[in-house]
Amino acid sequence: METQRSNGHSVSRLTAHIVWSTKYRYSVLKGDIKVRCRSILIQVCELEDVIILKGVVSKDHIHMHIEYRPSHSISELVKKLKGRSSRKLQQEFSELKNRYWGRHFWTIGYGCWSTGNITDEMVNEYLEHHRKPTDESDSTFIIE
Repeated sequence: METQRSNGHSVSRLTAHIVWSTKYRYSVLKGDIKVRCRSILIQVCELEDVIILKGVVSKDHIHMHIEYRPSHSISELVKKLKGRSSRKLQQEFSELKNRYWGRHFWTIGYGCWSTGNITDEMVNEYLEHHRKPTDESDSTFIIE
């Protein structure tokens, strides 16, 4: 999806690749648990107005490529995804509740990388174009 999000004052297309894993990398995301985990993550994203561009539920970790609003914080979004899915999965599947006795289903951390349709070189080239004044009265403030 190549559309941009806009409101009355801004236009954006913010995308990120997020990865997190089950605690101790236990291979528990199988069968009904895997299906339910997927549906919970979709529900959370719908509630938060986040678009899932692509996602994978592996046996011990999650990959999500998402598009989100500028008002979102990635850390808060991951907190909601992990928190809600952990709580729901442990409530619905007693074998998880027994295995994760401390109620921590996911590892503490996560990985996140910004993605996009332009490269650093393209941005730098664009900025270099704007660096050159069009006439003598035009002064450009350069940040380097």
